[in-house]
Amino acid sequence: MKTFREKVFEVVRRISRGKVLTYRQVAARAGSPDASRAVGNILKTNFEPKIPCHRVIRSDGKMGSYNRGGTKKKLGILKKEGV
Repeated sequence: MKTFREKVFEVVRRISRGKVLTYRQVAARAGSPDASRAVGNILKTNFEPKIPCHRVIRSDGKMGSYNRGGTKKKLGILKKEGV
């Protein structure tokens, strides 16, 4: 059985270039709709480039944090991808 962490990474891996999901949407797709904070905590530990955690944003439309250069870098990457 997959852990919640593994499920989160699986969901995030499937976010297409030019698309975003909220932390809440990722939590729901991973099977725990009320675990959006846990999703954020999981993603801040991600240093695997194949897991595009920059494509996950807050429900209010703000960027949220990004462990590979901060929110300005996250916004720049998303703009480059056409978001």
